[in-house]
Amino acid sequence: MPGLPRLPLLKADCGDCFALCCVALPFARSADFAFDKAAGTPCRNLRQDFRCGTHATLRDKGFQGCTVFDCFGAGQQVSQVTFGGRDWRTDRDTAAAMFEVFPVMRQLHELLFYVDQALGLPAARPVHDALRKALTETEELTRADAAALAAADVPALRAGINTLLIETSELVRAKVPGKKKNHRGADLMGARLAGADLRGANLRGAYLIAADLGRADLRGADLIGADLRDADLRGADLTDTIFCTQAQLNAARGSAATRIPAGLTRPAHWTA
Repeated sequence: MPGLPRLPLLKADCGDCFALCCVALPFARSADFAFDKAAGTPCRNLRQDFRCGTHATLRDKGFQGCTVFDCFGAGQQVSQVTFGGRDWRTDRDTAAAMFEVFPVMRQLHELLFYVDQALGLPAARPVHDALRKALTETEELTRADAAALAAADVPALRAGINTLLIETSELVRAKVPGKKKNHRGADLMGARLAGADLRGANLRGAYLIAADLGRADLRGADLIGADLRDADLRGADLTDTIFCTQAQLNAARGSAATRIPAGLTRPAHWTA
């Protein structure tokens, strides 16, 4: 799109990252993680070459949370751009700042993902100018130094962009024929929604943990922030859903018959 900045890669490229998600972030022993780990402490599965020693069997060994996580490309941006390829093992002085900046960069990249998607929706044209401005400002911040990133007011940036994303959602879903369901923020955990007509539905922030969405029609639905952990998407149609992320698909259960949005990848653990 002419006039827009060249965006950083918004998909994780672990080969260009110093395993920041395996070090900077904490996790607690649970159904998603086999043991506790403090922020800034390398995971005990991390090898010296910054690769995971149990990557191929993470789910089998109790690390489902690792297979769901997506940094939206923030890891390689911090590793290769913010810190110019200096890693926290050989340049110890960078460690604390690198670990502090990584969660900030991840939020910025997530916002870029949503704004970039909104700019690709013709129905959202009335807010495209404002979205372009937000994209430029956010992209410029991703190229700032570590001190500027650490001091960034991300909540304020997120609030402004969220307003534009809500407008985008309303414009896009208005084009979907028929009455649309509003389940924004709803508790739908374990809900029986197999075969449901959810075209153009507002599912922003909905709790769909372990919900049965098999064969449901989700075309044109807004899924931003929806919790799809262990949701059954087998045979569901997610074509043209808006603001659906790879992490949401990774957290759910699906099949070869599940229709997913363009640009996302069918998770390896889904059934045939």
